[in-house]
Amino acid sequence: MVSITNKPTSHPLAEYIQRLQTGEALLADTPENVLEVVGILKSYGVVLDAYWRNLTYISENQFLVFFPFFKYFNGEFSIRKLLRHWWHDRINFEYAEYCMKAMFWHGGGGLDAYLDTLEFKERAAAAIQAKFKNNPLVLGLNQLFPEFLPELVRQQAYYSGLGQFWHIMSDMFLKLSDRYDRGEIKTIPQVVEHILNGLVADANTPITYTVKIKGKQYEIIPKSAGLTFLPDTAVPYVEAVFFRGTPFQGTISYNAQAHQIPPDQARFAYGALYADPLPIGGAGIPPTLLMQDMRHYLPEYLHEVYRRTKRGEDDLRVQICMTFQKSMFCVTTAAILGLMPYPANTEDPSEQRSNIAYLENWMDRFMTSRLLEVNR
Repeated sequence: MVSITNKPTSHPLAEYIQRLQTGEALLADTPENVLEVVGILKSYGVVLDAYWRNLTYISENQFLVFFPFFKYFNGEFSIRKLLRHWWHDRINFEYAEYCMKAMFWHGGGGLDAYLDTLEFKERAAAAIQAKFKNNPLVLGLNQLFPEFLPELVRQQAYYSGLGQFWHIMSDMFLKLSDRYDRGEIKTIPQVVEHILNGLVADANTPITYTVKIKGKQYEIIPKSAGLTFLPDTAVPYVEAVFFRGTPFQGTISYNAQAHQIPPDQARFAYGALYADPLPIGGAGIPPTLLMQDMRHYLPEYLHEVYRRTKRGEDDLRVQICMTFQKSMFCVTTAAILGLMPYPANTEDPSEQRSNIAYLENWMDRFMTSRLLEVNR
C-alpha cells in the first residue's frame, strides 16, 4: 500500500487524483463500464482502421491535387461506390479530416515544430518543383503566393501523421477486444494498463512521410527529423481532439461580437471529453459522423445493452457517444499516467508532491468536462 504523505484534499476533484495515485482510473471500475468500454473500442478500432487507410491514401496519392473529388475511394472508383457514397451508405471519412484539421490548427508537438523549419521548406519546395515542373501556371502562382503550396504540403503531412497515429491505435483497440474475448481483461484498470503498455511500446515508433512523384521518392518528413509516435502525434492529438476541439456549427455563434468563442485557442474546451452527447445526430455536429460509423460495427453484447434501454435504438447515436466518452477517459487516464513525472507508487515525499501538482493541473482542465457525468 502506497503511503500518500500529501493528500490533495483542497482540489474539488481530489477524489480522482487519489484514484490515479492508487492505480485506479478516471472512470469507475464496474463490470458494466468494462463491457461498454471494450465494446465501443472494438467498434472504434474497426472504424479507425478505415480512417487511417484513407488518410494515408490521400497523403500519398492525392499529393497537391487541388480538387481531389474521389479522395474517399482509396483508388477504387466505381459507379456503385459513387452511388453508395451519395447515399451515405459508407464510412464517413469527413470525420477523419475534421480531426486532422483540428490537429493542424491547434498544432503542438514536434510535428508542428518541424513543419516550420528550413529543412521542411526545402523538402517541400523540391516536391512542389517536381510535381509542377511542366505547369508554368501553377509555378507562377507559387511565385505570387509563396506560402500557398507549402501550406498544402503541411496539411498533407498531417494527413500522414494522423494516419500513422490511428494505425497504431486501431491495432491496440482490436487487440484489447481480443484479450477481453479470451477473458484476460476484466477491470477498467486492466483496460488502462493495456492502453498504457501500447503507448509505451510504440512511443518511439518513427513518424515519416514520403511521396512518389513521377517515379521518384521525395522525403517530406525523413526519419532523421526524429519525429516519433508518442510526443509528436499522440500528445498533440489528445490536446487537439480530446480537449480543445472546435466549436460545433449551429450550437454556438461564430460572430465575434457575441463573444461565445474564446479568443485564445488554449482556452478551447470543445473536445471529446467536454461535448454534450445530446446534440449528436444534429446538423453541424462532426461526432455524429463517428457515431454513425461505429453503430455499424458494435459487438452484439454491447448492442444488446443499448436495446434494453428505455428508448431502445431511438437514441442509439447518443448512447454510443456516452459510451465513447467513457472510453476516452480511459485513454486519457493512460496518457496521464504515461506522462506522470514520477511513478504513481513513489514513496519519496518530494516526488509525491510533484505528482500531485501535475495531477492537479490535469484536474483543473477536467472541471468543466464530462468526468462527473460519466461516473454517475
